Amino acid sequence: MSDPFAFLADAPLGIRVVVRTRIAGGFTDALGFLRDRNAVSVSVDTKRGLVTLPLIDVVAAKEVPPAPAPRSRRG
Repeated sequence: MSDPFAFLADAPLGIRVVVRTRIAGGFTDALGFLRDRNAVSVSVDTKRGLVTLPLIDVVAAKEVPPAPAPRSRRG
């Protein structure tokens, strides 16, 4: 498994990523576009808006493929 910190440090801004972070009681994922990073956090633009994730809570991160195209309606 690759180092999530190295990946986030080297990944180009604007790519689609999933970042798993530790929260009380377990883990949660942020899926969206990498918008910003600094020494203490990364920002991911998700469907629900921009979220800033402290690097200290990050346990995994990787690039993901583009979202599938919307399905056409039946009928």
